[in-house]
Amino acid sequence: MLIKRPDEFKVSEITPEAVFLNRREFMAAGGVAAAGLAVGRLDGWTVGHEPSNRLSAQPSQQDDPQTPFQAVTTYNNFYEFGTDKSEPAKNAGTLKPRPWTVKVEGMAAKPGDYNIEDILKWFPAKEYVYRHRCVEAWSMVIPWYGFPLRDFINRFEPSPKAKFVEFTTLMDPKQMPGQRDLVLDWPYVEGLRMDEAMNPLTLFAVGIYQKPLLNQNGAPIRLVIPWKYGFKGIKSIVKVRFVETQPLNTWQLAAPSEYSFYANVNPAVDHPRWSQARERRVGEFLKRPTLPFNGFGEQVAAMYKGMDPRTLY
Repeated sequence: MLIKRPDEFKVSEITPEAVFLNRREFMAAGGVAAAGLAVGRLDGWTVGHEPSNRLSAQPSQQDDPQTPFQAVTTYNNFYEFGTDKSEPAKNAGTLKPRPWTVKVEGMAAKPGDYNIEDILKWFPAKEYVYRHRCVEAWSMVIPWYGFPLRDFINRFEPSPKAKFVEFTTLMDPKQMPGQRDLVLDWPYVEGLRMDEAMNPLTLFAVGIYQKPLLNQNGAPIRLVIPWKYGFKGIKSIVKVRFVETQPLNTWQLAAPSEYSFYANVNPAVDHPRWSQARERRVGEFLKRPTLPFNGFGEQVAAMYKGMDPRTLY
């Protein structure tokens, strides 16, 4: 078992979002230079700000206070840059998100290598405010910018025989120094059943907080599935493959007794070594109840009707 339990995150260490969304203050703090991020416009598309662009499980979710920008970009799991939650922000400067190619393979009518700039032009990005729930019992509320994965899938016309979609992260130890350590079987691989991939909640994210994804958050393109635990959200994707059989995802391979293929959020099913019934929102002191399917049950529960619930979490 390799995923660590959450560290105590001090409220005093979190800079308010408003400060980080103020370009002058952020640049004065050296953040732009360190993170290499652009402000205002993301390459290939302009961010939409209309509330109608937001998609949430329930009206109250849009009203949840968003987790401060600093926390979202300095406290996360990305083992390709280190196993401590602060290490991705410190070490991800070696990643080069341009040029970037996403390879489409497998059972599809239009396989090939596709440039990220073209992808960004094809699919308008909108804002989606989603809860992010980590298996380690901490959570965030993040304004993602991206587009439904189903739009991407439809463009490449997968065969009806393709029942799953497999995703692969970049494999390059020079850019991702954590891959020099054998903590996982690299490269990182994840997968979704086709109906999960086609659900309108499932995103290819390319930005957060009206900015392009930072390296430590999975630049230039990553997966977001809001009703699943965070490890399903594979980052820095270089390959999408349409397949007939269920892929073996990285954490399922590393610890099959603790991590399943589905990884749906369920407070009633504990992790073998701790409870999943409650979670701590980053920046808060008290824990709150974990919601089934992370609050998205109305939209996704029907996909799993009749299945053994213990195999889904």
